[in-house]
Amino acid sequence: MHYQSILESVAADVAPMVGGGRVANYIPALACIPIQQFGIALHTVDGQQAWAGDARTPFSIQSVSKVLGLTLALQALGNTLWERIGREPSGNAFNSLLQLENEQGKPRNPFINAGALCVADRLVSAHIQPAQAFADLGLRLHGKPFVFDDEVARSERETGFRNAALINFIKSFKQIDNDVETVLDLYCRQCAIVSDCVQLARSFSYLANAGVQPGTGETILSSEQARRVNSVMLTCGTYDAAGEFAFKVGLPCKSGVGGAIVAVVPGQMVLCAWSPGLDETGNSMAARRALELFVTRTGLSVF
Repeated sequence: MHYQSILESVAADVAPMVGGGRVANYIPALACIPIQQFGIALHTVDGQQAWAGDARTPFSIQSVSKVLGLTLALQALGNTLWERIGREPSGNAFNSLLQLENEQGKPRNPFINAGALCVADRLVSAHIQPAQAFADLGLRLHGKPFVFDDEVARSERETGFRNAALINFIKSFKQIDNDVETVLDLYCRQCAIVSDCVQLARSFSYLANAGVQPGTGETILSSEQARRVNSVMLTCGTYDAAGEFAFKVGLPCKSGVGGAIVAVVPGQMVLCAWSPGLDETGNSMAARRALELFVTRTGLSVF
Protein backbone atom coordinates (compact mmCIF):
# COMPACT_ATOMS: atom_id res chain seq x y z
CA MET A 1 0.00 0.00 0.00
CA HIS A 2 1.42 3.39 -1.00
CA TYR A 3 0.88 5.40 2.16
CA GLN A 4 2.49 8.59 0.91
CA SER A 5 0.00 9.02 -1.93
CA ILE A 6 -2.88 8.17 0.41
CA LEU A 7 -1.84 10.84 2.93
CA GLU A 8 -1.41 13.39 0.16
CA SER A 9 -4.89 12.65 -1.18
CA VAL A 10 -6.35 12.87 2.33
CA ALA A 11 -4.65 16.23 2.88
CA ALA A 12 -6.03 17.53 -0.41
CA ASP A 13 -9.56 16.37 0.40
CA VAL A 14 -9.67 17.93 3.88
CA ALA A 15 -8.18 21.22 2.70
CA PRO A 16 -11.62 22.92 2.43
CA MET A 17 -12.24 22.13 6.11
CA VAL A 18 -8.97 23.60 7.33
CA GLY A 19 -9.65 26.89 9.09
CA GLY A 20 -13.07 25.81 10.27
CA GLY A 21 -13.97 25.56 13.93
CA ARG A 22 -12.16 27.56 16.60
CA VAL A 23 -8.83 27.43 18.37
CA ALA A 24 -8.67 26.76 22.12
CA ASN A 25 -8.98 30.44 22.97
CA TYR A 26 -9.64 29.85 26.67
CA ILE A 27 -5.89 29.18 26.93
CA PRO A 28 -4.37 32.57 26.01
CA ALA A 29 -1.16 31.10 24.59
CA LEU A 30 -3.18 28.93 22.19
CA ALA A 31 -5.61 31.67 21.15
CA CYS A 32 -3.08 33.15 18.71
CA ILE A 33 -2.22 29.90 16.89
CA PRO A 34 -2.81 30.29 13.11
CA ILE A 35 -5.84 28.18 12.33
CA GLN A 36 -5.04 27.57 8.65
CA GLN A 37 -2.76 24.59 9.24
CA PHE A 38 -3.05 20.84 8.70
CA GLY A 39 -0.60 17.98 8.89
CA ILE A 40 -0.77 14.20 8.93
CA ALA A 41 1.88 11.52 9.40
CA LEU A 42 2.17 7.80 10.00
CA HIS A 43 4.83 5.44 11.31
CA THR A 44 4.53 1.70 10.78
CA VAL A 45 5.83 -0.98 13.12
CA ASP A 46 8.34 -2.02 10.43
CA GLY A 47 9.77 1.49 10.20
CA GLN A 48 7.98 3.03 7.21
CA GLN A 49 7.14 6.73 7.45
CA ALA A 50 4.95 9.04 5.39
CA TRP A 51 3.63 12.53 5.93
CA ALA A 52 1.82 15.38 4.21
CA GLY A 53 0.98 19.02 4.82
CA ASP A 54 2.28 20.77 7.93
CA ALA A 55 3.40 17.52 9.53
CA ARG A 56 6.71 19.03 10.63
CA THR A 57 5.18 22.12 12.25
CA PRO A 58 5.55 22.00 16.05
CA PHE A 59 2.50 22.40 18.30
CA SER A 60 1.43 21.96 21.91
CA ILE A 61 0.21 18.38 22.33
CA GLN A 62 -2.10 19.18 25.27
CA SER A 63 -4.26 16.18 26.27
CA VAL A 64 -2.37 13.81 23.98
CA SER A 65 0.18 13.95 26.81
CA LYS A 66 -2.30 12.07 29.02
CA VAL A 67 -1.31 8.88 27.20
CA LEU A 68 2.33 9.55 28.07
CA GLY A 69 1.39 10.22 31.68
CA LEU A 70 -0.63 7.01 31.81
CA THR A 71 2.34 5.13 30.34
CA LEU A 72 4.72 6.50 32.97
CA ALA A 73 2.25 5.72 35.75
CA LEU A 74 1.77 2.15 34.55
CA GLN A 75 5.54 1.72 34.42
CA ALA A 76 5.83 2.93 38.01
CA LEU A 77 2.72 1.45 39.61
CA GLY A 78 1.35 -1.28 37.40
CA ASN A 79 -2.28 -2.22 37.96
CA THR A 80 -2.40 -0.55 41.39
CA LEU A 81 -2.88 2.68 39.43
CA TRP A 82 -6.50 1.67 38.79
CA GLU A 83 -7.40 1.56 42.48
CA ARG A 84 -8.27 5.27 42.42
CA ILE A 85 -8.91 5.87 38.72
CA GLY A 86 -11.69 4.29 36.66
CA ARG A 87 -11.81 3.05 33.09
CA GLU A 88 -15.30 4.06 32.00
CA PRO A 89 -16.41 6.81 29.60
CA SER A 90 -17.66 9.86 31.46
CA GLY A 91 -20.37 11.12 29.09
CA ASN A 92 -19.55 14.64 30.26
CA ALA A 93 -17.14 17.35 29.19
CA PHE A 94 -13.44 16.66 29.80
CA ASN A 95 -13.27 19.27 32.58
CA SER A 96 -16.58 18.44 34.27
CA LEU A 97 -16.98 18.21 38.05
CA LEU A 98 -20.41 16.59 37.94
CA GLN A 99 -19.60 12.93 38.55
CA LEU A 100 -16.95 13.39 41.22
CA GLU A 101 -19.47 14.15 43.97
CA ASN A 102 -21.44 10.93 43.50
CA GLU A 103 -18.35 8.82 42.90
CA GLN A 104 -16.41 9.96 45.96
CA GLY A 105 -13.68 11.76 44.04
CA LYS A 106 -12.73 8.78 41.85
CA PRO A 107 -12.43 9.99 38.24
CA ARG A 108 -14.13 7.94 35.56
CA ASN A 109 -10.98 7.50 33.45
CA PRO A 110 -7.39 8.79 33.09
CA PHE A 111 -8.14 10.89 30.01
CA ILE A 112 -10.58 13.39 31.47
CA ASN A 113 -8.88 16.22 33.34
CA ALA A 114 -9.81 14.86 36.77
CA GLY A 115 -8.26 11.49 35.93
CA ALA A 116 -5.14 13.02 34.40
CA LEU A 117 -4.66 15.13 37.54
CA CYS A 118 -4.81 11.95 39.62
CA VAL A 119 -2.25 10.34 37.32
CA ALA A 120 -0.02 13.40 37.72
CA ASP A 121 -0.36 13.06 41.50
CA ARG A 122 0.91 9.46 41.29
CA LEU A 123 3.83 10.61 39.15
CA VAL A 124 4.78 13.27 41.70
CA SER A 125 4.91 10.48 44.28
CA ALA A 126 6.85 8.12 42.00
CA HIS A 127 9.50 10.51 40.60
CA ILE A 128 11.81 13.02 42.25
CA GLN A 129 11.64 15.06 39.02
CA PRO A 130 8.40 14.01 37.32
CA ALA A 131 8.63 16.57 34.50
CA GLN A 132 12.05 15.16 33.66
CA ALA A 133 10.43 11.71 33.46
CA PHE A 134 8.27 13.02 30.60
CA ALA A 135 11.33 14.49 28.87
CA ASP A 136 13.28 11.27 29.28
CA LEU A 137 10.38 9.24 27.88
CA GLY A 138 10.75 11.19 24.64
CA LEU A 139 14.37 10.07 24.45
CA ARG A 140 13.21 6.44 24.63
CA LEU A 141 10.39 6.94 22.12
CA HIS A 142 11.94 9.05 19.36
CA GLY A 143 15.58 9.60 20.25
CA LYS A 144 15.29 13.10 21.71
CA PRO A 145 13.89 14.37 25.01
CA PHE A 146 10.45 15.91 24.89
CA VAL A 147 10.64 19.69 25.27
CA PHE A 148 8.15 22.03 26.90
CA ASP A 149 6.71 25.38 25.87
CA ASP A 150 7.12 27.47 29.02
CA GLU A 151 4.73 30.15 27.77
CA VAL A 152 1.94 27.63 27.21
CA ALA A 153 2.55 26.00 30.59
CA ARG A 154 2.44 29.39 32.32
CA SER A 155 -0.67 30.43 30.42
CA GLU A 156 -2.51 27.25 31.39
CA ARG A 157 -1.38 27.50 34.98
CA GLU A 158 -2.52 31.11 35.34
CA THR A 159 -5.97 30.52 33.82
CA GLY A 160 -6.63 26.92 34.90
CA PHE A 161 -9.22 27.73 37.55
CA ARG A 162 -11.41 24.74 36.75
CA ASN A 163 -8.46 22.35 37.01
CA ALA A 164 -7.64 23.91 40.38
CA ALA A 165 -11.24 23.34 41.43
CA LEU A 166 -11.11 19.73 40.23
CA ILE A 167 -7.98 18.78 42.09
CA ASN A 168 -9.03 20.48 45.31
CA PHE A 169 -12.40 18.76 45.14
CA ILE A 170 -10.71 15.38 44.58
CA LYS A 171 -8.31 16.05 47.45
CA SER A 172 -11.29 16.64 49.75
CA PHE A 173 -12.06 12.93 49.22
CA LYS A 174 -8.44 12.07 50.12
CA GLN A 175 -7.74 10.86 46.59
CA ILE A 176 -4.77 13.23 46.06
CA ASP A 177 -1.60 12.54 48.07
CA ASN A 178 0.58 15.53 47.17
CA ASP A 179 0.45 19.31 47.32
CA VAL A 180 -2.13 20.48 44.80
CA GLU A 181 0.08 23.28 43.48
CA THR A 182 2.86 20.81 42.72
CA VAL A 183 0.47 18.50 40.88
CA LEU A 184 -1.06 21.37 38.90
CA ASP A 185 2.41 22.53 37.88
CA LEU A 186 3.24 19.08 36.52
CA TYR A 187 -0.08 18.71 34.73
CA CYS A 188 0.24 22.07 32.96
CA ARG A 189 3.83 21.33 32.06
CA GLN A 190 3.04 17.96 30.49
CA CYS A 191 0.26 19.55 28.44
CA ALA A 192 2.82 22.05 27.15
CA ILE A 193 5.01 19.37 25.53
CA VAL A 194 5.88 20.50 22.01
CA SER A 195 5.96 18.00 19.16
CA ASP A 196 4.85 17.53 15.55
CA CYS A 197 2.91 14.91 13.60
CA VAL A 198 5.96 12.97 12.44
CA GLN A 199 7.48 12.82 15.90
CA LEU A 200 4.23 11.82 17.62
CA ALA A 201 3.47 9.07 15.12
CA ARG A 202 6.88 7.60 15.82
CA SER A 203 6.67 8.17 19.58
CA PHE A 204 3.39 6.32 20.04
CA SER A 205 4.43 3.32 17.92
CA TYR A 206 4.87 1.10 20.99
CA LEU A 207 1.08 1.08 21.31
CA ALA A 208 0.83 -0.51 17.85
CA ASN A 209 3.56 -3.02 18.63
CA ALA A 210 2.43 -4.78 21.81
CA GLY A 211 4.29 -2.31 24.04
CA VAL A 212 7.67 -2.61 22.30
CA GLN A 213 9.09 0.48 20.59
CA PRO A 214 9.88 -0.33 16.93
CA GLY A 215 13.44 0.39 15.91
CA THR A 216 14.92 0.14 19.40
CA GLY A 217 13.22 -3.05 20.59
CA GLU A 218 12.79 -1.52 24.05
CA THR A 219 9.78 -2.64 26.05
CA ILE A 220 7.86 0.47 27.09
CA LEU A 221 4.80 -1.37 28.40
CA SER A 222 3.85 -5.01 28.65
CA SER A 223 1.66 -6.30 25.85
CA GLU A 224 -1.27 -6.45 28.26
CA GLN A 225 -0.73 -2.85 29.38
CA ALA A 226 -0.46 -1.63 25.78
CA ARG A 227 -3.69 -3.41 24.89
CA ARG A 228 -5.45 -1.83 27.85
CA VAL A 229 -4.17 1.66 27.05
CA ASN A 230 -5.52 1.21 23.52
CA SER A 231 -8.89 0.09 24.86
CA VAL A 232 -9.19 3.15 27.11
CA MET A 233 -8.18 5.36 24.18
CA LEU A 234 -10.97 3.84 22.08
CA THR A 235 -13.66 4.35 24.73
CA CYS A 236 -12.44 7.52 26.46
CA GLY A 237 -9.74 9.20 24.37
CA THR A 238 -11.71 11.83 22.46
CA TYR A 239 -13.61 13.55 25.24
CA ASP A 240 -17.37 12.99 25.01
CA ALA A 241 -17.18 12.20 21.28
CA ALA A 242 -15.64 8.74 21.76
CA GLY A 243 -18.71 6.97 20.41
CA GLU A 244 -18.66 9.09 17.26
CA PHE A 245 -14.95 8.37 16.77
CA ALA A 246 -15.52 4.65 17.20
CA PHE A 247 -18.35 4.85 14.68
CA LYS A 248 -16.56 6.92 12.03
CA VAL A 249 -12.86 6.15 12.58
CA GLY A 250 -12.85 2.83 14.40
CA LEU A 251 -9.40 3.17 15.94
CA PRO A 252 -8.07 3.91 19.43
CA CYS A 253 -7.53 7.67 19.43
CA LYS A 254 -6.36 10.39 21.79
CA SER A 255 -7.02 14.02 21.01
CA GLY A 256 -5.90 17.32 22.48
CA VAL A 257 -7.20 20.87 22.28
CA GLY A 258 -3.98 21.84 20.54
CA GLY A 259 -5.57 20.18 17.50
CA ALA A 260 -3.72 16.86 17.42
CA ILE A 261 -5.27 13.40 17.26
CA VAL A 262 -3.13 10.28 17.57
CA ALA A 263 -4.66 7.04 16.27
CA VAL A 264 -3.35 3.49 16.74
CA VAL A 265 -3.76 0.66 14.23
CA PRO A 266 -2.76 -2.29 16.44
CA GLY A 267 -0.09 -4.45 14.88
CA GLN A 268 0.49 -2.03 12.01
CA MET A 269 1.02 1.68 12.60
CA VAL A 270 0.30 4.93 14.39
CA LEU A 271 -1.11 8.03 12.70
CA CYS A 272 -1.09 11.61 13.90
CA ALA A 273 -3.28 14.27 12.30
CA TRP A 274 -3.24 17.90 13.41
CA SER A 275 -5.21 21.05 12.69
CA PRO A 276 -5.95 23.73 15.32
CA GLY A 277 -9.63 24.31 14.46
CA LEU A 278 -11.80 22.49 17.02
CA ASP A 279 -15.42 21.38 17.02
CA GLU A 280 -17.80 21.80 19.96
CA THR A 281 -16.38 18.71 21.71
CA GLY A 282 -12.81 20.02 21.62
CA ASN A 283 -11.63 17.73 18.82
CA SER A 284 -9.96 18.92 15.64
CA MET A 285 -12.48 19.03 12.79
CA ALA A 286 -10.00 18.51 9.95
CA ALA A 287 -7.92 15.93 11.81
CA ARG A 288 -10.94 13.80 12.62
CA ARG A 289 -12.12 13.90 9.01
CA ALA A 290 -8.63 13.01 7.81
CA LEU A 291 -8.52 9.91 9.99
CA GLU A 292 -11.97 8.90 8.76
CA LEU A 293 -10.86 9.25 5.14
CA PHE A 294 -7.67 7.28 5.78
CA VAL A 295 -9.58 4.39 7.34
CA THR A 296 -12.12 4.41 4.50
CA ARG A 297 -9.41 4.25 1.85
CA THR A 298 -7.22 1.64 3.52
CA GLY A 299 -9.78 -0.50 5.34
CA LEU A 300 -7.59 -0.33 8.46
CA SER A 301 -9.84 -0.47 11.51
CA VAL A 302 -10.26 -2.55 14.65
CA PHE A 303 -13.81 -3.37 13.51
